[in-house]
Amino acid sequence: MRSKLFVPGARPDLFAKAWSSGADAVSFDLEDSVAQERKARARADVAAFLASRPDAGPLAIVRINAPGSAHFAADLAAIVPARPGLLNVPKLESAAQVREVVAHVESAVARAPGAAMPRLLVNIETPRGLRHAAEIAAAHPCVAGLQLGLGDLFEPQGIRRDDPANLHAVMFRLALAAAEAGVFACDGAHPDFRDPAGFEREARIAQGLGFIGKSCIHPRQVEWAHAVFTPDPEALDWARRVVAAAAEARAQSLAAFAVDGRMVDPPYLRRAERLLAQAGAPGAADTPAS
Repeated sequence: MRSKLFVPGARPDLFAKAWSSGADAVSFDLEDSVAQERKARARADVAAFLASRPDAGPLAIVRINAPGSAHFAADLAAIVPARPGLLNVPKLESAAQVREVVAHVESAVARAPGAAMPRLLVNIETPRGLRHAAEIAAAHPCVAGLQLGLGDLFEPQGIRRDDPANLHAVMFRLALAAAEAGVFACDGAHPDFRDPAGFEREARIAQGLGFIGKSCIHPRQVEWAHAVFTPDPEALDWARRVVAAAAEARAQSLAAFAVDGRMVDPPYLRRAERLLAQAGAPGAADTPAS
C-alpha cells in the first residue's frame, strides 16, 4: 500500500475517479471532510459504492467517525455490510478503546448477513495515542496497521512540521510501535497538494523508517508516493537472491549464509521478504507489510 488516496464521503462524484486513480488504496472519508448535516447521506453513498465496486481494484478503506461520536454506530451499521478491506478508526488513545471498537464491529458483523470481520487501521494522532501506540497496535489481532496523523498531532501543539527532526522523532516512535506488534505503519497526508518537495521530504523519512506508504489527498500525490515507496530494481534483485540463498541454506541446515560476500542471517532475510512483499513479487513471505 504505497499510496492511500482519501476521497470525501460527501463527494460521490469523485468516487469513480479516485477508484481509477492508480492508488494502491482508496480511503473513503466519513469523518473530518464531511459536515455534520451531510454525514447520513455520505455514509449511504459510500456504502452503495462499495457494495457495487468491481472485484478488481484498489484496497477499499473507510475512515469512520470516532468512537463515542454521534455517528460511530450508524457508520458501522452502514459500512460493515459493504465489506471494506480496512476500517480506519480515528482518535484512539488506548488498548481498551481498541477492544471496545472491535466489540462494536463484531456486533455489526453479526447483524449483517454475509458480512466479514474487517481489519482495523488505527490512527495515532494525539500525544496520548503516540505514548500508547505499541499497546494499541497489539490490542487485538484485528489491528492491521497504525497510521500517523501529523496534522492533529503537531498543529494544536505548535510543533513545526517542516523540521525533519520533528518528523523523524515521531515517525521513529510509531515505526517501532508497529514493529513490536508485527503490524504495518502508514504515513499521514501532506496537506499541500501543490508542494511535491514537502511531500517528498515527509515520505523519504517515512520510507527510511520502514513505513509502507503515505496517504494522499489529491490524485497527483499518488505518483509522488509511488516514486518514493516503490522498491528499486537493484533492491528487489538483492532480495530475490537472499530469499533463494536462504532456501539453499535451509536445505543444508544453515542459519547464516553469504550473499555478495556479506553474511546474511534471519533479520536480513526478513528485510528481503518484506521488500518482496511490498512489491508483490514472487518469493515474498506473508508479512503485515504486504
